[in-house]
Amino acid sequence: MRAVKALLLVLGATLLGVLVYRVGMDAILETLRRLTWWQFALVCVPYGLGAAVDTLGWRFAFARNRAPFWRLYCARLAGAALNVMAMIGPVAGEAAKAWLVRRDVSYEESVPAVVIARTTITVAQGLFLLLGLVLAWLTLPVGSEILRGMVWLLAVEIVGTSGFVAAQVFGLVGRAGRVLALFGIVRDAAYAQALDRSLREYYFGQWRRLGLSLGFHFLGWLFTPLEAVIILWALGINATILTAVVIEALGSAVRFATFLVPASLGPLEAALAAAFAALGFGAGAGLAFSFIRRARQATWIVIGIVLLTTMHWMSRPLDRPVALDRPPA
Repeated sequence: MRAVKALLLVLGATLLGVLVYRVGMDAILETLRRLTWWQFALVCVPYGLGAAVDTLGWRFAFARNRAPFWRLYCARLAGAALNVMAMIGPVAGEAAKAWLVRRDVSYEESVPAVVIARTTITVAQGLFLLLGLVLAWLTLPVGSEILRGMVWLLAVEIVGTSGFVAAQVFGLVGRAGRVLALFGIVRDAAYAQALDRSLREYYFGQWRRLGLSLGFHFLGWLFTPLEAVIILWALGINATILTAVVIEALGSAVRFATFLVPASLGPLEAALAAAFAALGFGAGAGLAFSFIRRARQATWIVIGIVLLTTMHWMSRPLDRPVALDRPPA
């Protein structure tokens, strides 16, 4: 898998290089020069606010409140930084979040909560894309390529999310554990079966907390258009909040569909360049928008790594790390 992702990273970087060459670096730099340092600092603020709301979504993914909000918030930022950096995908960051809160919550509670939070944030992402599609249908021409692309991306997201949810609700996690144990891939299926029970107990018995987790994650997605509005304003592009929602919904869908490409490098830039060109802003502005977003992402990665290091040295574990192929002691 690492070799595949490394190859996709190279292909994505190549695609980005081709885009920069065809659009022209001068057009991109001309747009970027409009951004001042304090405007960039302002660009970074909505992500921190959205992460706080997402942390509430994660908190309600637990069957009960155990970990303090600020520890969850710092773990969420550290996990997100690892998700972007890791070549193996989002698994590293999600596992790190469970590890970082082990001082307050055992793995028996934190691992299901991480899975549930990933589920509710993915479902909320689909709802956000649906909102963007409705706004695109109301504001863009019927034959718009953006509109058609969002329809196809919504179909992909529905299929992927439905499979992810079904695997948890219908007990496929425990069955997969038994199959892996049967072929000797893992020593014991008990951990997978315990995880399966925890997930199903939550989904069928914690309706209120499930609704709150989904609601807060959806609210977290609504902070992304605010960031887009600030970037567009800083670049001198006159765009409405509705346009920002469409742009962000399209970008989130592209990231979902290209999750195997590290940080969606290349495909995301291509989608934004095409979208900005279709909206009349110019492909150069779309690439400049993406580069600013990447710089904001790098800033929060640094913050997340600092938090990861700090929490590592300050934490005192509640229990020992548990191997994923055997039940916790």
